[in-house]
Parts: sequence; structure tokens; C-alpha cells
Amino acid sequence: MPHVYDIDVRIPMRDGVALSANVWRLADGEGPTLLVRLPYGKDMMGAGVGVMPNLMALLEAGYALVVQDCRGTFRSEGEFVPHMADRSDGEDTVAWIADQPWSDGTVGMYGASYLGMVQWETAATGAPALRAIAPSVTSIDNYEAPWYSAGGALSLSLVTWWNAMMYAADAQRSLAAGEGSLAQVQELGQAVVFAESLNDVLPTAEVPVLAAYGKWWDDWMAHPSHDEYWDAMELTPELKNVTVPALNIGGWYDLYIGQTVRTFTTARQQAGSEQAREGQRLIIGPWDHISATGVYPDRSFGALAAPQLMGLTDLYVKFFDCWLRGDTTALDDVAPVKIFVMGIDQWRDEQDWPLPDTTWTDFHLTSAGHANTADGDGVLATEPPATSEHDTYLYDPRRPVPTAGGACLPMTPGFGGPVDQRTVTGREDVLCFTGPVLEEPVEVTGPVSLTLFVSSSAVDTDFTAKLVDVFPDGKAINLCDGILRARYRNGLATEELMEPGTVYEITVDLTATANVFLPGHRIRVDVSSSNFPRYDRNTNTGGVIARETEEQMVPAINHIHHGPSHPSRLVLPIIDRKEQ
Repeated sequence: MPHVYDIDVRIPMRDGVALSANVWRLADGEGPTLLVRLPYGKDMMGAGVGVMPNLMALLEAGYALVVQDCRGTFRSEGEFVPHMADRSDGEDTVAWIADQPWSDGTVGMYGASYLGMVQWETAATGAPALRAIAPSVTSIDNYEAPWYSAGGALSLSLVTWWNAMMYAADAQRSLAAGEGSLAQVQELGQAVVFAESLNDVLPTAEVPVLAAYGKWWDDWMAHPSHDEYWDAMELTPELKNVTVPALNIGGWYDLYIGQTVRTFTTARQQAGSEQAREGQRLIIGPWDHISATGVYPDRSFGALAAPQLMGLTDLYVKFFDCWLRGDTTALDDVAPVKIFVMGIDQWRDEQDWPLPDTTWTDFHLTSAGHANTADGDGVLATEPPATSEHDTYLYDPRRPVPTAGGACLPMTPGFGGPVDQRTVTGREDVLCFTGPVLEEPVEVTGPVSLTLFVSSSAVDTDFTAKLVDVFPDGKAINLCDGILRARYRNGLATEELMEPGTVYEITVDLTATANVFLPGHRIRVDVSSSNFPRYDRNTNTGGVIARETEEQMVPAINHIHHGPSHPSRLVLPIIDRKEQ
């Protein structure tokens, strides 16, 4: 279908600021429009990246397309502050589109990561012309993902790199306007390229290249708890204002996986219209935040894992055809939930999440007191242990456990995604609890959590956990993981320090997975107290971690208790389908 391409169209906002957009409008007549809003440069948007649909396919399907620079970025006027103006700007842009002669008055939105956040922010305004959104690998709670975590730790490697990137773009913009300095642009550019070095600087809040630029960095560092600052950005309470269906897309190794499934389930219950509640869709593949190939150095999920081969762009078109064009049959063959089940490496349609036939099963942690390393005596068993014991390790923040895979931004090879855990499980500060060799397949699909009974010599420390699939040859592939900062054990809004030596019951959220542990494999959970630099190091002092130096750090002697009076356990969502 022919389109006319207009570059740098100025779209006025309610406060007089003009935002710039590239517009592919229908050459003849009027039709529905898809909107993408991004802070990374509209002119750099490719035909289709990761879980984003193929742009040309959307145009060929008869949609107009508007790609807009967010306020204060690239060609748009104003000042960029993350999330601050995206609600009103999104609402104004949707209204502008609906008023154009080439628009039929219906608008949809799509996009990944920050491009997904702005969709939820726009939908929460109740913009009348907005009929559907397709947010992928994204969040409605900016504290829990991406900038901090569901357990209260700072997402260090992501926060340092992303801020360096955004500050570098802002500094270039200032320089082009005759302000700022070339030296600052160069310094920030170096920080983007060599972002790993930023993670080693202490205190974290005073990383020179970032602290010197200021802006929102100072606010983020000043609010380590989920307080009113972050509450103002959280959209969960505003889902009641969302009246449009959403196509939620995520990856098992994406940093937003916990938020993706939580948003789907919450919107199904709390969205502001029956159409929005029943119109939620969920797709999760074996992908991370950047790559959707399903191919990693330590694990390949096969050709069918790729979005192109599973027909993701076609699903986008069907979704928008249903809600923007009124094609009531477009989604007849699309299940509410479509997930890639690892292990058997197959796509599967489901009717809900968590799966209705889930059996929540406790796998108990036990040992003779020496679960340290993968060669220790830690055991994972469905029968509760008869005797009490505890495992001990020294967590030294000066010598943290290095990040080895996981649901994080893949900064370097082996950093994110599925990674053989043998690179870290030879350390004495990693406890490994391993189940028996399986004789039959065991499917684990759904949310995963670990309840631990812990004590420490410190007033505050972290506890990390990973669910691992141990292959017959010893390869150990991480599936999902989590972290809990002990001071937030009773909630992210308030800090409660520990009494050294006192035993506390805590729960570590490991987000979710879908994996069949095949015969010959073993189920394992790894426990420690650091995952650096994915998360910042707990200094163990109980102080303001982002403001402390290496000299202020203290080691923590941490204990994991298990037995009849301290039932530490991994809770797995077991799916038992005999036909599988």
C-alpha cells in the first residue's frame, strides 16, 4: 500500500513545546495509525530489531506510522527527564494523530523497553483515540525494573551504562546548540564505550562522569527505597484507567521478565474495561533484552526460537487488525498466552498465566553443613529434612561473585542470558543444593521463589539465588534468578536492619521460567550474597550503600538454616502433563 514519507514533522504539545516525528502516511484516503515514541533517535529506528515487528510489514498491512523523538531528545524540543513528560506528551501526540486528514481516528502503539513504558503511560491517560498497545520487554514499575530490582538492589551495570548513554546524547545536543563542552562529550562517550569501568568506582553515587552531569542521576541515588519518588512513576495503581488491550511480549532472559508477567496478570484483573482485561495477550520467548535469536555460546534453543520463524510480526498485525480495524476474527487462532518451553525447545499455547494446572511444589534445602561449591554436600529434596543444620559462607563485598548470565542487559559475552555456572560455582561463597538425577522429565513453568531462613554477622546483607539446570555432562545452565537486600525483607518502602545472629525468614523472588528438566538432568538452586556488577555490592554496614567507600565495607558471615524448625525451600511450579 503506497505511503508518503514526511521527515521531522513538528507536533505541538499542550505547553507549546514541539516534538519531532517521522511520518509514513497513507497516500490515498485515511486509515489506522501506529505510534512509536523513543528517546534514542527516531532516525535510527530500523526495520525490525529483536522483538520489534518488521516496519515494512506494518506499512504493507495498510497502517500509517508515526515515529517520534521523546521530549528533549534528538530533534524534539524541551528537556528530557526520564518518564516525567511521557504521559501528557503521549496523550497529546495520540490526539494530534487522530485529528490528521490521513487518520481514521484510531491509534495503536508498539515498541520495546523505554518504548514500552511510554505506551503504558499514554494508556493510563485514557486517550480516547488509543485503541491498543503492544509493549515488549518493559515495565510499569520503574523501581522494580529496570533501575532497581524487586529485591531492592541497584541494577548497577544497567544504570551506569544507560545514564552514560543518555547523558552523552544530551551533551552532544547541548554542544550543537553552542552550550556545554567538547571535553564533556568526549568523556561521556568514553564512559559509554568502556561502561564496565564505571561499576568499580566507589562511592557509586559519586561516579565522576555521571555525578558531574547531575540531573536525574542524583535523584536515583538519593532514593534507594521504593518511596514516593518512585511511586509517582509506578503505573500499577493506574491500570484501572487503562481501557485498551495489550500485547505483552517478554523474554525468559530479559531484565523485565518479572514485570512482564506481573503486568499481564495484574492488567487481566484490574484494567479499566472488560475489553482491556480480556484483550491481554502474553508472548515469552528464550530471548534477552537485546537479542531474540535464541542462540547463545553456552545454550542454543533451536531455529524455532527466532521471532521471524514463530511469526511474531504476523501476530502484531493480527492484534492491531482486531483492535484498530475491528476484525473480530483476527485473533481467533491466537491463544491468550504463548510461551517457549526450554528443555524441549518448543512453543506452546496456554490459556492463562500462571498455568491453571500448576502444582506448587516445595523442594527442601538440606546438607551436612558443607553445601559450599558445586562439589559440596548440598541436597535439594521433595521430602523435608529430619535434622537441623546450617551452611556458612563469608561474603566479602571486596570480592563479590561475578555476574554469570541471567536476566540482564548482555553488556559483554557471557554476562547475560544462559551461561554455564561452572565459572562461579567453585567459589566457597556459593552454596549449591542439587536434586537427584531425574529418571523422568520434570516441567517447571511459572513463577519461582526461594524461602530461606537466614542469619548474619552483619546488620544488612544481600541474598541471591539462581535456578539451574544441570546437564548430564556437568554443564549447569541458569534459568532464572533473584536478589533480596535484607533491609527490605518486609517491603521495599521501609528499611529494617537485622540483629546479628538472629534468624529471619525471607523470600527471594526468582521471577519466572518455563523449562523441562530432561531425564539425566538435575535441578539445582545456587545461593550466595552478590551478583556483581549486575547489582551493586551490599557494604553490610546498614548505611547508605551508594555513598560508602571501599574502606567502609565490612565482610559478612552469612548462614542458611534448614531443617524441621527452619524449612528453607525452593517453590517450583510443576506442570505434569502425561502426553508430554
